[in-house]
Amino acid sequence: MDKARPASSSKEDVRFGVADRAKNARLDHSASRSPAKGKQGGSGFSKCLHARWWNIPVLVWLVAFLVLIAGFVVYSIFFSHRQIVPYRLGHTFAISDDPFFGSAHALADPIPIEGNKITLLQNGEGIFPVLLEAIRGAKYTVNFEAFLFESGTVGDTFRDAFIERAKAGVQVRVILDGVGSGTKLKNSDVEMMRQGGCQVVYYHPTHSWRLDRINRRSHRRILVVDGRVGFTGGVGFSDHWQGNGEAPDHWRDIHAKIEGPLVGKLQGAFQQHWVGETKEALSGPGQFPALEKVGNLRAQMTASHSFSVAALSLKKKVAIAAAERRICITNAYCAPSDDQVNSLVEAVKRGVQVDLLLPGKHNDQPLTKAAGRHAYGKLLEGGVNIYEYVPSMIHSKTMVFDGLFSLIGTSNFDSRSAVINEELDVSVYDHDFGKQMEAVFDADLQKSKPYTLEEFKKRSAWERFSEAVAAPFHSQL
Repeated sequence: MDKARPASSSKEDVRFGVADRAKNARLDHSASRSPAKGKQGGSGFSKCLHARWWNIPVLVWLVAFLVLIAGFVVYSIFFSHRQIVPYRLGHTFAISDDPFFGSAHALADPIPIEGNKITLLQNGEGIFPVLLEAIRGAKYTVNFEAFLFESGTVGDTFRDAFIERAKAGVQVRVILDGVGSGTKLKNSDVEMMRQGGCQVVYYHPTHSWRLDRINRRSHRRILVVDGRVGFTGGVGFSDHWQGNGEAPDHWRDIHAKIEGPLVGKLQGAFQQHWVGETKEALSGPGQFPALEKVGNLRAQMTASHSFSVAALSLKKKVAIAAAERRICITNAYCAPSDDQVNSLVEAVKRGVQVDLLLPGKHNDQPLTKAAGRHAYGKLLEGGVNIYEYVPSMIHSKTMVFDGLFSLIGTSNFDSRSAVINEELDVSVYDHDFGKQMEAVFDADLQKSKPYTLEEFKKRSAWERFSEAVAAPFHSQL
């Protein structure tokens, strides 16, 4: 028979048992707290996300906000643009007929401006010296707007010319595009111009919170000196444009020197953007002097504007529909819409010779070329002639219709120029000037090679893949 345990022993067991349980509880509590020391921030953030605002978790509000921002960005890029109308125009009159000029310019200014002189300038060696001479001879005002302005030999030369005139008391105003002149223009160069007395602003600065404006760029090139002489065309103020346009690092381009009443239209186009960015209106004889007739050219200027109907598209469409003999198009970035392709093919069907001169292997925007190449097949099958410039990158933006109606300016034959970018084209209605433009075009054809339907059908798998990749972004290229 077992012996009974002493009473004192039972009390000690109870006491030690309670003590052990209390100790273990303290250890467990300590163990549970020690890892949390490094996770307190995460725990706090998690609690914040799961907190409720108007009985809805903060995490849900955050996701909704991000979706809203993403939707706004997508809308701003793909849907915020000028309206473009697929004009159904038949061949009811010719380029030489009276209704043509007013019909082509109906969305801008249908009345031609008489008494102008326009001089064609070709390539960097023929363009930059003339522009610099005009700037250095300025007495009152220099107004300059450019999409692409880069630090380097060319940019530095223009920078110094602006500063020299500003120090001489000339009012120098400069508008640069926030994207085109954003990455390769040194901040120090901009600051030098400002310190030298020039007023420099950016069109739609990229650091702005206005996301709806980021995709809408100024592609214009404008120089107006003393309100009396103006320049526009395709040239960029970069070292790419040095030389004669016949070497891979010397781009081919055309610019125009304008004298006469049409200069006032260029000045007005500059003021539109200047007022928008600075709220300063330009006026007085140094900006808008009386402009006498200095030549015999009938001309007009068409500038595109945000949230308007695309005036440049109408002008080109009417000209294609009215042409009867020949259409010559030189363009750096050709990605025509289906409507434009159909218009060119219809012109061929009625006996018009349609020639497209485009970049060849020297091309700085392969994605844009891929976006446009999808149209080559239908164009070639429809009888349109396509040529690729061989010596260098061709950056000219010109059109000639029946040797009578000519376009020179900043717009490309693509959707971005039609509905998004701010562009500027000068149209000239004159036989002699048209013959001169055709002669320039034909000279460039001598340095080009045909691109055939057979080449298009045998294009590489990589080219086909790049076309597929570019297709969803056709409206942006």
